[in-house]
Amino acid sequence: MRATLLTAPHEISITEVDFPTVQNPGDAVVTITATCVCGSDLWNYRGIRQIAQPQLTGHEFCGVVTEVGDEVTTVKVGDFVVSPFNTSCGECAHCLAGMHSSCAHKEVFAMGCQTEAVRVPYADGTLVATPEPPAPELIPSLLACSDVMATGWHAAVSAGVREGSTVAVVGDGAVGLCGVLAARQLGASRIIAMSRHADRQALAREFGATDVIEERGAEGAARVLELTDGVGADAVIEAVGTIEALQQAGACARPGATIGYVGVPVGVELALDPFFRRNIGLRGGMAPVRAYLPLLMDLVLTGKINPGKVFDMTLPLDQVAEGYAAMDERRAIKVLLEP
Repeated sequence: MRATLLTAPHEISITEVDFPTVQNPGDAVVTITATCVCGSDLWNYRGIRQIAQPQLTGHEFCGVVTEVGDEVTTVKVGDFVVSPFNTSCGECAHCLAGMHSSCAHKEVFAMGCQTEAVRVPYADGTLVATPEPPAPELIPSLLACSDVMATGWHAAVSAGVREGSTVAVVGDGAVGLCGVLAARQLGASRIIAMSRHADRQALAREFGATDVIEERGAEGAARVLELTDGVGADAVIEAVGTIEALQQAGACARPGATIGYVGVPVGVELALDPFFRRNIGLRGGMAPVRAYLPLLMDLVLTGKINPGKVFDMTLPLDQVAEGYAAMDERRAIKVLLEP
């Protein structure tokens, strides 16, 4: 079958790999209906994060179960399922505490997920099935739940967003936009999105942003303070992963606020003194997607959220290189790939 291979910065191609099969009694094999390119994939694509050897890529997918091991009980052949970006056993202390992304037995998908099929270890603790096959128009939103919607939700939960909150969102990629959507669902009354791109600004407003500001740095923080009568945001979502984004988040936060940080950090060394002096909390990290999947999938299936709108480009898998280039050049927010 076809799979996506990163060989060097800006060098993406399609290669052939063996079709996966069940290897252990707890495995399932899922034939992929939709996969996508993630903003975090761009760190390797751009060469900012070095890879030691060619790497099969991708970590987001949804699709149909085509084979299960003898011990799998929660999904069956023919089920439509959504998967988190790593496996989880569902039984270890970390999973039971809701931190499935730190599962004691977690595995990444060795063959990548920008491909045609995936073997899923610990299928019972990893996959979540829909009650019935979803309508085609729901598939992008269900796919978004495999990472970006769950990650945006994790940022909002970590930041302590609640009814009546004022929230600032640093980052206008798919995760930041889903963070806006999550903040609205959690009851925020004011959501300030920081974005300089008209298409992302429009989607942020559709998802629930009440204000959009284009300024950055000290000017951006001043605009947030202006909009909040000099107080600052009660909660801040950081969805980029750079030192500049974390500093921006801190500058926008009121004393006592919490920053929910979910941007994958690369080379970040953070001086804590500015946060310490203003009692600003830092909470977040790699989203425990499996913990949020049942709720988020239900919100999609009942029509309460439509995070699939972050996909503004759809390509066949064979054109994955164009998908990476489009996101790298900010011609697309997020690219959906159809095997």
